[in-house]
Amino acid sequence: MNILAGLDTPTAGAARVAGRDLLAMAAKDRLAYRREVVGFVWQQTSRNLLPYLTAAQNIALPMQLSGRRSGRRAKAERALELLELLDVADCRDRRPREMSGGQQQRVAIGVALANAPAVLLADEPTGELDSHTAEQVFAAFRTANERLGTTIVIVTHDQAVASEVRRTVAIRDGRTSTEVLRRSQVDATTGHETVVAREYAMLDRAGRLQLPAEYTETLNMRDRVALELESDHIGVWPDDSEQG
Repeated sequence: MNILAGLDTPTAGAARVAGRDLLAMAAKDRLAYRREVVGFVWQQTSRNLLPYLTAAQNIALPMQLSGRRSGRRAKAERALELLELLDVADCRDRRPREMSGGQQQRVAIGVALANAPAVLLADEPTGELDSHTAEQVFAAFRTANERLGTTIVIVTHDQAVASEVRRTVAIRDGRTSTEVLRRSQVDATTGHETVVAREYAMLDRAGRLQLPAEYTETLNMRDRVALELESDHIGVWPDDSEQG
């Protein structure tokens, strides 16, 4: 996340965000990238907001630092628009200590969105919040995605977060292991909307894949599995052979 956010400089490999090559950036380019291309929300609410500024002032600050020529009134209007969008307009004149944790995180999302970034990165953004408050924060992320078109990338260890997003990529032992895609499906007869999820295992260049742990544990798969090539798929079965 630090590399994607432009906070750490990669030394090898490839890293591209919104068409920018992070390995080829000079220090000046990296600063502009952090101010204009990506937004960032930390897990710790205290890291996201300056304690001596109000919610509106915190959101206006990134616009001032970016060097944009828009006047004070335009910045204030943009800050209020974001506060209203994220349902925390009533916190406009409050400082962080006067807001709940959930309100602080929603204002922090506003700070991250101030300069209209292409990508918003969030590191365990609900780690300090209860489940009800976390739902409000995820609703704010969805609003930013749907209304502003901002791509949201969330890193978390909380499995419950999976149901809140459209795409989940799992990393195990430093490698991408599985990917789950979700889409809404509406019944033409009843009008009832359901979410359909499909899970994929990632295949590396050597043809290796990581099966989801819940699958292998359910079928008691260990050490080795039996494979069977069919015309349109590969069967994977628990090893039932006798081993001497």
